Amino acid sequence: MYFNKEIETMPLKKMRELQLERLKWSISHAYENNAFYHKKFEAAGFHPNQFKSLDDMKRVPFLTKQDMRDNYPFGLFAMPMDKVVRVHSSSGTTGNATVVGYTRKDVDIFAEVVARCLVAYGASEKDVIQVAYGYGLFTGGLGLHYGAEKLGALTVPISGGNTERQLMLIKDFGTTMLACTPSYLLNIADYIEKKRPDYDISKTKLRAGILGAEPWSEAMRKEIETRLGINAYDIYGLSEVIGPGVSCECQEKSGLHVHEDHFYVEIIDPETGDILPEGEKGEIVYTTITKEAFPGIRYRSRDITRLYREPCKCGRTLVKMEKVTGRSDDMLIIRGVNVFPSQIENVLMEVEGTEPHYQIILDRKAALDDVEVMVEVSEKLFSDEVKVLDNLKKKISDRFRSVLGISAKITLVEPMTIARSEGKAVRVVDRRKI
Repeated sequence: MYFNKEIETMPLKKMRELQLERLKWSISHAYENNAFYHKKFEAAGFHPNQFKSLDDMKRVPFLTKQDMRDNYPFGLFAMPMDKVVRVHSSSGTTGNATVVGYTRKDVDIFAEVVARCLVAYGASEKDVIQVAYGYGLFTGGLGLHYGAEKLGALTVPISGGNTERQLMLIKDFGTTMLACTPSYLLNIADYIEKKRPDYDISKTKLRAGILGAEPWSEAMRKEIETRLGINAYDIYGLSEVIGPGVSCECQEKSGLHVHEDHFYVEIIDPETGDILPEGEKGEIVYTTITKEAFPGIRYRSRDITRLYREPCKCGRTLVKMEKVTGRSDDMLIIRGVNVFPSQIENVLMEVEGTEPHYQIILDRKAALDDVEVMVEVSEKLFSDEVKVLDNLKKKISDRFRSVLGISAKITLVEPMTIARSEGKAVRVVDRRKI
């Protein structure tokens, strides 16, 4: 099934022609209607008239999150404010918030790309989609909401939290798809097992989770699908580009299809900024090619992935991006070794007896990095004799050394010890920065 078959199955040559035409418009639009872009392009010795082919992308300067913070709140808008109908923004907890705007056309595009994702998961107007992402300045809630309505599905705008009510509505409203973060869906699974053993989720109509807003591993997918008996699908996006819907999995779960008619993607070396060949892993860079209010020209996402083209059984010809493994700015450097939290998660999930809840605590002692990984273990295992737990700790520690090349103190804790989150899980506590 497709929401827009012509676009989603478009031959590569035709897609490249469409992208080139739209890139020329978007780059010129930013240059002509925004003082920041005008100045940045000129400082780089670049003029939109010089953009003749896709190879010329390497001449276009990058946009960074710091650029957005420096131009807070509306300094990167390229449309008059009376044409902007919505804004979203980050929390701004580490500096000025990053603010993005949308015209009516932008909102329509946002709704369409999310609707495409829903159809890729097997949704139709007959579905009941419960949106448990936060509503407000965060793009997740309204993004999924408008996309579900665009599809014609019954949309349940419950927002995040209130797990008991989430379960009630899943049952009473006949919810078929639940949109939330993967960590919150695991929280729901824990809640059912610990507090609502009488709640049989297999007797509801829930068949899929639409999961995003944080990196999550294949091991976590397996955990979710096994415990809840549903399909877990990845949806990816950034508010700086549009929000959720930039790319999504299909029912094959073999990579995320990028909606190339709206977003031009490149992979670069995060250190040098050089464009890497398709198939190589690096930092993904986005250029919006249809957005009016906030054109994002070569935005450095800091997300690490790779792009590849291969025939997909679903019939979509859109380029695929690999599941994001982490962010270059979230990468942990531990005694000279580069490690992503998702790599630690993968190691933990491979060890039998551990639960999918963990926290990495970094500290510095005597000028050396000190790493503690707290990980929950099953209730049955925690009640076993000390020798069993000691063996498990050793097993995890050995895996850390052999797979990741780091040594860590492993602390096993009882289920529900690590704080749960209704939004993004707090995986890393870095006391080295305090």
